[in-house]
Amino acid sequence: MKIKRFEFNMLPVNTYVLWDETNEAALIDAGCFTANEQQTLKRFIDSNGLQPKVLLNTHLHFDHLFGNAFVYRTWGIRPQANAADEFLLEQAPAQCRMFGFEINEPTVALGGYLKQGDVVEFGHTKLQAIAIPGHSPGGMAFYNAEDGCLFSGDSLFQGSIGRTDLAGGSFDELREAIRSRLFTLPPETVVYPGHDESTTIGKEMKDNPYFR
Repeated sequence: MKIKRFEFNMLPVNTYVLWDETNEAALIDAGCFTANEQQTLKRFIDSNGLQPKVLLNTHLHFDHLFGNAFVYRTWGIRPQANAADEFLLEQAPAQCRMFGFEINEPTVALGGYLKQGDVVEFGHTKLQAIAIPGHSPGGMAFYNAEDGCLFSGDSLFQGSIGRTDLAGGSFDELREAIRSRLFTLPPETVVYPGHDESTTIGKEMKDNPYFR
């Protein structure tokens, strides 16, 4: 599996494009806000001959779904996420205004729901859905065992964890979910978070101050 990370800059968020030898692709957290960011994503996909099949949201905070409408309009794919976060779609415009700007376009309704243990497939690739509530009620991570990588959204970061002071957040729930569902993965697993740079499960088990 190949991975391309885009850091879109409205509120710096990582968007990931995953694909394999079939050229079928999955998008995780389409955070492209501006027309230029959207076209950057499209040019990459077009120039590599990729066929987007799946759009996944690790959670539905507004900065992770700026590009959902663009992806739906361009490739006809609706986002999939955990049902517990669906209420955040209605709140997204108001949340953007709290940060001093208007949302770029109306949110797109979910096309499917994901829960703990689901398997998402595209091409020859499988992603295991792992429920990690706490940053948001419906937080999800996506694990690919074959390539030893995890897309953690805003649950686990290099040296940190996601904030838990937003609607439906829970510090204790987040730490417990990370301990029981992420720290049980192989320590060499590469973690691709929703913001900032990658890390590994082993490094976070050893060094992350929230688990000392």
